[in-house]
Amino acid sequence: MEPIEFIGLLVAAFAGGILGASLGALPAFSFMGFVIIGGEALRIAGVNIAGVDLGGYTDNLAFGAFFGPHITFAAGAAASAYVAKKGRMGPGFGGNWGAHKGKNILIASGGRFTDVLLIGGLFGILGFLIFWLSGDVLQLPLDPIALGVVLSALVHRVAFGYHPIGKVRGDGLLSVGAFERGETDETDGEGGTPNPRLRAEPWLPWFYKWQNVAIISLGFGALGGMAFYFTGSMFLAFGFSAATLAYLNLSWFNDWEAPQVAVPVTHHVTLPASTAVAAYGGFSAMPEVDAIGAEMFLIEAVLIGAVFGLIGGLLGELAQRIFFMHGDTHWDPPATSIVLTTLLIAVLHLVGLFPSAGFVPLPV
Repeated sequence: MEPIEFIGLLVAAFAGGILGASLGALPAFSFMGFVIIGGEALRIAGVNIAGVDLGGYTDNLAFGAFFGPHITFAAGAAASAYVAKKGRMGPGFGGNWGAHKGKNILIASGGRFTDVLLIGGLFGILGFLIFWLSGDVLQLPLDPIALGVVLSALVHRVAFGYHPIGKVRGDGLLSVGAFERGETDETDGEGGTPNPRLRAEPWLPWFYKWQNVAIISLGFGALGGMAFYFTGSMFLAFGFSAATLAYLNLSWFNDWEAPQVAVPVTHHVTLPASTAVAAYGGFSAMPEVDAIGAEMFLIEAVLIGAVFGLIGGLLGELAQRIFFMHGDTHWDPPATSIVLTTLLIAVLHLVGLFPSAGFVPLPV
């Protein structure tokens, strides 16, 4: 990469971080889902506008500085953590959030605070650098975007004075019992006022039971495998899952524990499902649909998708109980899961069980 191009990408990442801080982490992420749907629809249709390569819309916009989660989502999460640390989440600005306010990824700071926007820009650059080092320099065999989201969360916790993992205040690291019993601790809120806080704060208070997570993951994983089989896109089902979070984002303010539209979060289920099917078929780029049918049966795609969807969903729930539930800021369980499932897909390729690793980078 030429130095001038690298500088341009850094400037774009700073701008994307500002977008994430001003729009909010979850709003930016859900809108990314619609961009992916549009970009992958163009790619599937074979549309090439103004000489832009067919993957450019997804790769450079949805996964780039505009809406790439390692930039905009990570920056939005960092901005929320910073705003909470500064004690600025009063009524009307995340004030109705039921968990620790640093976990509120719904809020959009807009143009209220210059320092918040600058923090977003800096974390946008951080996310891009992690992505670049992981994928281009080190060529680690995992999703560099998801890794950017995870490591950015660790950095913002340390940088803003939060506990890196979180302090267990309930029955144990993996237990949600304190949440189910409604147990709270009296902590000091803004101005020294009492601020009761649940002793365990699950990521999705309406969706954490292992059996329900497993059933949803099997179902959405099967659909993710089917989506690749019929379209050749490893990212379309991921885009569908991300876009559904717009409904959650718009209703979550009403009740943290039971939003009116309590949709499940499934992008860490559909992405490994579609990618594993692609890897099983030996595809690392978008294939012709006829080529997919020549390599596998639909039943294989659906079953492999279900298995990897299940793995993704269960790893996401495990990650939320370890890194999110006891912490004070948003550590993204889906990104943590995607790091692990893409690493698994790469390992299965490297040991010869899968002909390819899908989109996952591989060491040369």
